[in-house]
Amino acid sequence: MIIIEPFTITTGLVAPLPRSNIDTDIIIPKEFLKRIERNGFDQFLMYDWRFDNKGNKKEDFVLNREEYANSSILLTKKNFGIGSSHENAVWALKDFGFKVIIAESFADIFKINCSKNGILLVELNERVVDYLFDAESKVDGGLYLKIDLEKEIITNENSGSTIVFNINPHLKTKFLNGWNDIDMTIQSLHQIERYERERPSYLSPSI
Repeated sequence: MIIIEPFTITTGLVAPLPRSNIDTDIIIPKEFLKRIERNGFDQFLMYDWRFDNKGNKKEDFVLNREEYANSSILLTKKNFGIGSSHENAVWALKDFGFKVIIAESFADIFKINCSKNGILLVELNERVVDYLFDAESKVDGGLYLKIDLEKEIITNENSGSTIVFNINPHLKTKFLNGWNDIDMTIQSLHQIERYERERPSYLSPSI
């Protein structure tokens, strides 16, 4: 069973990755999908971008740079997580330390996998995403954002400016309470039981 911590407010360092259409085969290359555990994938995250063909780190890649070593918020562009439905991609991002990903848009299956594993996805329009990239490029010591899920507000901790975002109410409830899919089903248990009691007998399964 996946344990998800309740998400209320988090403040984190932003790692900027200004690329669009990043697919799950980039996030976790297929040759690293042989593990049966859910953890340990962080070392393989974006492997082909982080390492050369001899296994040496590419020092100029953002996730290898020392100033972004403790990032917990990934800032990227549109269509993040497209391609194959590898849930391992989400495991790798979570293992690496990312709690929030901000982008213009995400692939639908990737959204579902993130909701199952406790990574909050925030969708913002292109203008706002570009503002965040610009703000990040102009600060010394990194851009820190505070994500308040209850209020649906992002605060730029460097400047004090705020951004309002929207999230599906179902997902908001799920994250605020730290519920997995089973927990969410249990919340409707009384409705399920009532339906079972009240449904016509001809709809009951035959034995």
